[in-house]
Amino acid sequence: MDQDVESPVAIHQPKLPKQARDDLPRHISRDRTKRKIQRYVRKDGKCNVHHGNVRETYRYLTDIFTTLVDLKWRFNLLIFVMVYTVTWLFFGMIWWLIAYIRGDMDHIEDPSWTPCVTNLNGFVSAFLFSIETETTIGYGYRVITDKCPEGIILLLIQSVLGSIVNAFMVGCMFVKISQPKKRAETLVFSTHAVISMRDGKLCLMFRVGDLRNSHIVEASIRAKLIKSKQTSEGEFIPLNQTDINVGYYTGDDRLFLVSPLIISHEINQQSPFWEISKAQLPKEELEIVVILEGMVEATGKTGRAGPLRAKCSTSAVPDVLTCYSYRMLNPTPVDIAVCLVT
Repeated sequence: MDQDVESPVAIHQPKLPKQARDDLPRHISRDRTKRKIQRYVRKDGKCNVHHGNVRETYRYLTDIFTTLVDLKWRFNLLIFVMVYTVTWLFFGMIWWLIAYIRGDMDHIEDPSWTPCVTNLNGFVSAFLFSIETETTIGYGYRVITDKCPEGIILLLIQSVLGSIVNAFMVGCMFVKISQPKKRAETLVFSTHAVISMRDGKLCLMFRVGDLRNSHIVEASIRAKLIKSKQTSEGEFIPLNQTDINVGYYTGDDRLFLVSPLIISHEINQQSPFWEISKAQLPKEELEIVVILEGMVEATGKTGRAGPLRAKCSTSAVPDVLTCYSYRMLNPTPVDIAVCLVT
């Protein structure tokens, strides 16, 4: 009698990296002690790098404008106040010396004497005249006369130098204020990155969104893998940077950031994560740095000249918070390991 025999059905399993191929326990305790990992880039986007043993410090002075802009606000305001105060005191001292050398101090009450500056009777009045001259206030009480050629020359010098100081310091403060660092506070990344299947491909995914209604123009995103490596020749390269493809060749790295978007990196044979297994991932000393760049849309009706460039970044380290098994919603019975990475 014929018997029905079930013929085995060959199930085609896609080629997957080690994260999906490793046969590991599905339940991992959350109570295990997390490793303390020192970040290369902090979660707020600031680089955790401190320069030490810098011998050629004079190079900072050759680019004094950028050095002042990079200073903290308290030092910047201190320098701003000190520059103007020192300039006023310096020229006030010179005005007082001119009046003292010409003998104006000895003829303060003499109506027949023509001083260099009228109503200048001491250092305080000379200091006030210096402020009025450099800031072009011109109260009209203290006035330079035409009988003092050295005073006229000093007036020209102070006017020119005062304009240079104003241009330099006001320009420095304007650049400092107009830096769009606070704009990056409203560009947020997801707390976790996830490794999961998408369209039959294993992908590393995270989400980015903009909290403001004003858009980021020409937004683009890129990612770097920070990991030390050793070459085949035995050379050790600390903190080596490797590009993580988030759609550069397909144009998916250029974002229209109106609503939150999911950024995906396919873990294929060209991916730096291809040879990293699920068991090896928590032990790896690596960091993923994500950088989002774009142009801040001009605001208001004043028609300000040009938008500003904003950059925000974040990083992720391989501290596994949750690892579980995810069964694909298709007839192929393949279990894919999903790891959440902070």
